[in-house]
Amino acid sequence: MRKIFKYAFLIAVILFTGNTALVAQQKNKKKPAAIVTGTQDREYWANLLYKMSSPVIFNLANGTLKQQMPVEVPPGEKTDFFKKVTYLEAVGRTMAGVAPWLALPDDETKEGAMRKKLRIALLKGIANAVDPANPDYLNFRTESQPIVDAAYMAQAFLRAPKALWEPLDAVTKDRIATEFMALRTRTGAYNNWLLFAGINEAFLLSIGKQADPVRIEFAKRKITEWYQGDGWYSDGPGFSMDYYNSYVIHPMLVDFFKVLSDKKRLNVEAYNTAVKRMVRYSEFSERIISPDGTYPPMGRSVTYRTATFQALGQVALMDRLPSGISPAQVRCGLTAVMHRMYDQCNNFDKDGWLVLGFCGAQPGIADGYTSTGSLYMATLGFLPLGLPADHKFWTDPAADWTSKKAWTGQPFKKDYHVEY
Repeated sequence: MRKIFKYAFLIAVILFTGNTALVAQQKNKKKPAAIVTGTQDREYWANLLYKMSSPVIFNLANGTLKQQMPVEVPPGEKTDFFKKVTYLEAVGRTMAGVAPWLALPDDETKEGAMRKKLRIALLKGIANAVDPANPDYLNFRTESQPIVDAAYMAQAFLRAPKALWEPLDAVTKDRIATEFMALRTRTGAYNNWLLFAGINEAFLLSIGKQADPVRIEFAKRKITEWYQGDGWYSDGPGFSMDYYNSYVIHPMLVDFFKVLSDKKRLNVEAYNTAVKRMVRYSEFSERIISPDGTYPPMGRSVTYRTATFQALGQVALMDRLPSGISPAQVRCGLTAVMHRMYDQCNNFDKDGWLVLGFCGAQPGIADGYTSTGSLYMATLGFLPLGLPADHKFWTDPAADWTSKKAWTGQPFKKDYHVEY
């Protein structure tokens, strides 16, 4: 009788354990991932860019940017110098990132209302930024750093002239031109900084002002000379393996050359070559997005976060993506990066300002020239929002990007060196 009870007990245990394991297995079994549409991706991008840019734009419009924006600097650095330059950094970089999005026409959607609110505030803020009587009058007159951030402001005007330049009143336009011409009292580093001086002059040329031909010619010649091949420029005489080809060189060179080409200061073949080189570089940008949305934190200025993908975004915005890379796979790859970087890393402080770091607050990785304003380079990763909502970038079904295809056994495009 004991043996019967013993075996009955063992059978019950086995059945219970098996049933429990089966239940656990069923609970742990991953549910199929919900299909996310391009419309949902766009809503996510728009809300994120609005969140990122709002503190800069609305405070500038209210004349409270200097009062409200924190000035976080790398450990061991003092804030005195940074307070001279960080506010223009925040404004210029944010403007360049939001410009294509704000250039879209008004509509009755929630997104349209956000765009309109930002655009109206930014136009007011731009006037404040160059008004000597305003608390947020920005520094164009001292230090070398303003050469850089005026260039991003110039790039914003070139990217969205009808939205951000033409509506400005005549006094504000004259003040902007005066501030840009005042930059000529200084020079910067012998590297990508040549482009900043060049595009500042190209902007003046575009609005009918007298441009400095030497600054334009020097930038044009040296950047072209520093081309290394296969879509890569060196940042000055020496090559650096970092993301400056995307942070600055390709997008700014293409925009710079576009003005020169339009003004007959450059042959169209040179502009087309610059575009082809950016298109080639964009292939590398798309391939570095891992299957889980991460990418290598290498080189200088990794605190610029999603600016790493400015060149790829600009190629998408121009409808010039390379063959074999669909708009949908770029959208999905960049969306994966944004979710990984901004959902899983706490990159904002309690008041919504970006913090020094790459994935969260990591002030120790900030370069010596980095402060709070510098971080708004991150907005440059959102350029495809300038494509209308009915563009195939947003309407095509979700697609895997190259590394996700490669690591899941799917066919993917082979990669080869190109010559131009």
